[in-house]
Amino acid sequence: MSSNTIEFILNNRIHKISNPDPNETILNFIRLKLKKTGTKEGCAEGGCGACTIVLGELVRNNIEYKAINACIAFLPILNGKQLILVEDLISSDGKLHPVQDAMIKFHGSQCGFCTPGFVMSMFAMYKNNKKFNDEIVSDSLSGNLCRCTGYRPIIDAAKSLNKKKYIDEFLKLKKKTINLLKKIRTKNIEIKNKNKKYFAPKTITELKEVLKKNPDARLLSGGTDLSLEVTKAHKEIKKIIYLNSIKELDFIKSKKKEIEIGACTPLIIFEKFIKKYYPDFNNILRRYGSVQIRNVGTIAGNIATASPIGDTLPLLLSLDAKLILDGSKKKESISLNKFFISYRKTKLKKGQFIYSIKIPIYKKNIFKAYKVSKRFDDDISSVCGSFNIEINQNKIKKIKIAYGGMSEIPKRAKKTEKLLINSIFSEQIFNKAINYLKNDYKPIDDMRASKTYRMEIAKNLLMKCFLEVRNKKILRIN
Repeated sequence: MSSNTIEFILNNRIHKISNPDPNETILNFIRLKLKKTGTKEGCAEGGCGACTIVLGELVRNNIEYKAINACIAFLPILNGKQLILVEDLISSDGKLHPVQDAMIKFHGSQCGFCTPGFVMSMFAMYKNNKKFNDEIVSDSLSGNLCRCTGYRPIIDAAKSLNKKKYIDEFLKLKKKTINLLKKIRTKNIEIKNKNKKYFAPKTITELKEVLKKNPDARLLSGGTDLSLEVTKAHKEIKKIIYLNSIKELDFIKSKKKEIEIGACTPLIIFEKFIKKYYPDFNNILRRYGSVQIRNVGTIAGNIATASPIGDTLPLLLSLDAKLILDGSKKKESISLNKFFISYRKTKLKKGQFIYSIKIPIYKKNIFKAYKVSKRFDDDISSVCGSFNIEINQNKIKKIKIAYGGMSEIPKRAKKTEKLLINSIFSEQIFNKAINYLKNDYKPIDDMRASKTYRMEIAKNLLMKCFLEVRNKKILRIN
C-alpha cells in the first residue's frame, strides 16, 4: 500500500503534505511556505553551510540529530523525521538555547548571514556529543563559511559549550517526539505532482518493482550531486526513486578478508568504521565534504556519479574493490576497475542499482592516500592519489596506484605499476616511476588546476608515498 503523503515532526506535531513537488528543496519550503527566513541560501550546492538545518531521526528508540544542507535536499526526504530550524531553538519562555547564547557572549556574529547555519551545526554537535575536543569542533564547523569575523570567536563559542549542563526543550520533549515519530507509519511513498514522480520504496523487492515500471527514473540517496541539476542547472528531474528508506541497503559487514558496505550507508558512519583498517581512508573521508554532506552522502552514490574527481574512487580502485549490482536479474559482482567506461559513464544498466561495495582487507600491505585541493576542508580535489603496496624483503611484490583528477575517469596507473612490480624498493626506481606517470595519464586544464600542475602533483604524491614508507614517518602539514 503506497501513500502520496509525507509526514514529519514540526513544532511538536505531525505535519502532513500531500503530493509535494519532488524537486522542491527543503530550503525553499522553509522560506517560501513556512515563512521562516532564518535559514539562508548562500551557494545552492552544499558548500557554505548558510542553509544548515537539523533532522531528528529515530534510531533504536533514541533520536539522532543530523545537520544537513537544506539547499540540496528535496522536500519528500523529510518523511518520518523531525525538522528543526534555527527559530525552534529558543525555549517556550523565550530563553536562548546555549548555542545561541554562546555565539552572543563570544561575539561570533557580525553581518549575521552565516550565523543561523553555524548555530545549527553547533546545535547538532551539542546534542550528539557529551564533550567537545578541538577535533570534534573543527569537524562540526568545517562545512560553515564566514566572510566577516574569522573563526576564532565562533570556535571559542563552540568550545565553551563543554561547560554547559542544560536541559533544553528537545530533551524535555524527547519522549513525546519519539512517540510522534513512532506514529508515522512505515509506508511506501508514491508522489505524483504534475509531470513529476517520486518513489520511496521500503524494501529491495519493492525497489525492483518500481525500477521495472520506471527504468528511466533517477536514483537518489544523499543527493549531494544529483540535486545540483535542479539548484544549479535549473532543470527538472521527472522521476526520482529515493533509496534511503530501504533498511536492507544500510549495513556494514566485516569478515576476515573483506568489508562489505551497503549502498545507503552514510559516509559519516563508514568513516568511523574504516579507520581501524585504513587510517588514510578515514583521513580522506573527513575531507570529502562537511558533516552536513557526509551525514547523507554514500560511497555508492560517489561511485554511481562516476565523477573523475570523486574522492573515494581512487582509494577503492587501489584497494581493488568490487561492486555487487542488483536489479531485475540476479546479483552480479564486478570489479570497480572495470566499472567506469568514459566520463560519467559506467556499466550500470537501466533497472540496476548498486547493492553493496566489497573492500578487501590487506593486513600485510601499506596503504597511503592523499588529497590536494584549494581549500583543506570541504573542497573538491584537484588531484587525489592512492597507493596500495606489498613489500617483501625490500622488494615490491605488488603495487596498485590510482588517481582522481588525472583523466576523464578515475583510473589505475597500470604502466607505472608494471614498472615497479618486482623492483627493489628504492629512491632510484621511484624517481623513474614518477616520470613514467605520463604514460598513464594525460590530464586537462580546468578551473581547479592546469594539466602541468596536476602532473607535477601526481609525481610528488607518488614520491611522498615512497618517503613515508621508507622513513616510517608521516610527512604531512595537517
